[in-house]
Amino acid sequence: MALPPTADLDALRVPVDLPRETDLPDEREKDAHSDDQNLAHLPHHPEHGYDNQYKAEDKPDEDIQEGVREVEAITLTWTRKHLIAAYIIMWLFYLIRAFEGSVTQNLGPFIVSGFSAHSLIPIISVVADIMGAVTYLTVARALNVWGRTKGLIVLVAFATLGLILSAACTNVGTYAAAQIFYSIGFSGMIFTVDILTADTSSLKDRGLAYAYTSSPYIITAFAGSKMSEGFYAKNWRWAYGAFTIILPVVAAPLIMILFTTKQKAKRNGLLPPRQKSGRSLYQSMWYYLIQFDIFGIFLVAGGLALFLLPFSIVETFADSWKTPAVIVMIVIGGLMLISFAFYERYVAPVPFIPWNLLISRTVLGTCMLDFIFIIAAGTWQSYYTSYLMVTYDVSISVAGYINSASSVVNGVWLIGVGYLIRKTGYYKWLMWPSIALYILGTGLLIYFRTPDKSIGYNVMCQIFLALAGGALIICMQVSVLAAGNHNDSASLLAVLSTFGNVGGAVGNSISGAIWTHVMPQALEKYLPEESLPLLDDIYESLDVQLSYPMGDPTRIAIIEAYGVGQKRMLIVGTCIMAVTFICVAFIKNIKVSEVKQVKGMLF
Repeated sequence: MALPPTADLDALRVPVDLPRETDLPDEREKDAHSDDQNLAHLPHHPEHGYDNQYKAEDKPDEDIQEGVREVEAITLTWTRKHLIAAYIIMWLFYLIRAFEGSVTQNLGPFIVSGFSAHSLIPIISVVADIMGAVTYLTVARALNVWGRTKGLIVLVAFATLGLILSAACTNVGTYAAAQIFYSIGFSGMIFTVDILTADTSSLKDRGLAYAYTSSPYIITAFAGSKMSEGFYAKNWRWAYGAFTIILPVVAAPLIMILFTTKQKAKRNGLLPPRQKSGRSLYQSMWYYLIQFDIFGIFLVAGGLALFLLPFSIVETFADSWKTPAVIVMIVIGGLMLISFAFYERYVAPVPFIPWNLLISRTVLGTCMLDFIFIIAAGTWQSYYTSYLMVTYDVSISVAGYINSASSVVNGVWLIGVGYLIRKTGYYKWLMWPSIALYILGTGLLIYFRTPDKSIGYNVMCQIFLALAGGALIICMQVSVLAAGNHNDSASLLAVLSTFGNVGGAVGNSISGAIWTHVMPQALEKYLPEESLPLLDDIYESLDVQLSYPMGDPTRIAIIEAYGVGQKRMLIVGTCIMAVTFICVAFIKNIKVSEVKQVKGMLF
């Protein structure tokens, strides 16, 4: 496939609401000649930093936010050993996240079923996705205002608290609350790792850097499922309890590297001493309320929750869509989301991201691509492991292997995608065939995901989806980062991740709506007469579903009902995915090999 011509990079440099060099007062210009003298004291031995031949242009920019200036000083100060150690630890972060994600995905249905609430799986997922979406926006601002180190410490604490609550929960309410802390902590923590990856890698190599940090999914594709089965057989609570110890131990070295290197940067003169603000306690509280856009967070979190939850809960907690409470939730939620857009555009003193950058072709097109892509995937994934165990009578580990087989292919292929971007300097050309392949994979699943088809065909389709989905994720990350500068990186990735999380919430809402409408009706249609009084128990509990042996009329009826639900979910997902071609058409084809965003010792 021929590559498109080089994009006009200057046209993509959208101004942001921060002062630039050309806007600086004359006093800055008067001091410019003194840069070399101010840097004369800096070390020149290679072991002390980025070759440590500091030049004026290598100093951290002064017209950027404090957290960004801090990380630029770190990369200008640390050695290759620091860089290698940091990437090893970031890889371990992803390893922990992958193991815990496998545990939640494989054991989650059993945990919720143990509380007689199997149908609440999508609802819990929707709430967790909404909290994750809000987390990205808040964490991006915190990382820029307070710095990467402080942000990482807080998020590790949230993740650890979520793990503790998950291990100790005794009812579905506590488990749902635990998943919120868990989602905030782990989503924010991995988001911080992604930001650090962007901080410490050149744009042309960023695809490779992301491929490396996410490669632990190759290991956990199989090890995670086996671990889940082992914990379920012994005590599933230790699946969370063990990582309450492991996570802080892994996080501590990276925090120490960032902290000690920051102190060295201060001694080298790359970071000026922080001046006292002079604000009172009340003034500081008001200042950070503005900086973190608390009112905006309230609007988007409340709007998403009220708008999306009714799609999952209407059948469980209400008689029909005509119920006033359901209608009110949707209307108020929609109005809050519209108000959020208006507030960010016209009212917010410090918006999450400059408006004209957000609505640029590349950013908006990439975010909508991510949004629709995640919706399409979310419509059928929630009940996939349950479907495998019920339909094919496989164990937790085998169901996890099948569900995660794509991760092995994905992990290897991501490296290839990163190399292709590095080699060609472009990314957009990879998006077109990836979307076509993804639609092919979901379309084939409509035919193959029925009780009478071999499980091998499901695995084949999962591989197609892995090749396509992996390429799209890397390309979307590189695309949205290429549209801005280093100061915008955290905000751009936050917006992209928010669109993805909201897409996940929408996908789970659609999945939940299909499940709650189709599954009870299908069970009522297929169950033998003697099992009809147990319809509610069968519908709510995966353990009850699996208690009927293969070949039993009730088990056959359950399998048929699952087949009907999965087919409808996949049809919806395939139709939604077709819209992504339009999104790609909007994205500009930026030559990433010609864009310089970061400084120092890089990946």
